Amino acid sequence: MTLEERLEKATRIAHEAGRRIKAAREGGSLQRNIKHGNELVTDIDVAVDRYISEQLESLFPGEARLTEELSPDRRDLSDEKPLWVVDPIDGTVNFAHGHHHVAVSIAWVDKGRVQVGVVHAPFLEETFTGIRGSGAWCNDEPISVSGTRELDASLIGTGFPYDRDARFPLLRRLHAVLENCRDIRRNGAAALDLCAVACGRLDGYYESCSPWDFAAGLLIAREAGARTGHVYDCPEGIATELYGENLLVCTPEIYSPLKSLIKKGDSGQYR
Repeated sequence: MTLEERLEKATRIAHEAGRRIKAAREGGSLQRNIKHGNELVTDIDVAVDRYISEQLESLFPGEARLTEELSPDRRDLSDEKPLWVVDPIDGTVNFAHGHHHVAVSIAWVDKGRVQVGVVHAPFLEETFTGIRGSGAWCNDEPISVSGTRELDASLIGTGFPYDRDARFPLLRRLHAVLENCRDIRRNGAAALDLCAVACGRLDGYYESCSPWDFAAGLLIAREAGARTGHVYDCPEGIATELYGENLLVCTPEIYSPLKSLIKKGDSGQYR
């Protein structure tokens, strides 16, 4: 099966998942729970994850899946076998609170490298797609990163962990970046932040995420011309494209200065 055929099938699944998400909100009844002690999850997250998993198994029987709610075992990240990486609802807190920055994210990985990705935002009526080596699109129109070349003219996206104790060390980093860019945005959906870099709505993005949050969006951003990497080196034994700690995704010209600035903020060198 070609990459184009895989993407077409994944996109159809994402669109139907999006319709189910919209219908659930319009129905007005969500069951909210807390997982891992501090992370919100709804019954719709689980239901949509189940739908996507069933569809992928039907179309691609036997291919491994890493999904946020039903199959979150990350041991598959060290393998080179085909792997689907799925977030049924990226931006669950947004979804539960009635915000529109919500997305379905589906990526297909082979030999540790993301080959195709789709990020579908049902409330925004936008679908971002990418194929390795072939480009990126929004609603089937080609997209590319902004032409911003200077950090002080840049709009930067980021996010924060659910663990409140883990937020405080990030404030020095945030202060350093905010003092040196045009402004900061925190939209609450990593997949859509990456797609915002891809289409020029953001000039850069940094955060630590789980693989299902960023796998598809990272490919889309890279195919749109973004430079992608990490503030600090990826450890051995994990595919670099699936390692989510300290992600950094930017227009090429601001990548290095933003990386240096974040490191200064982390070390306390920036005042």
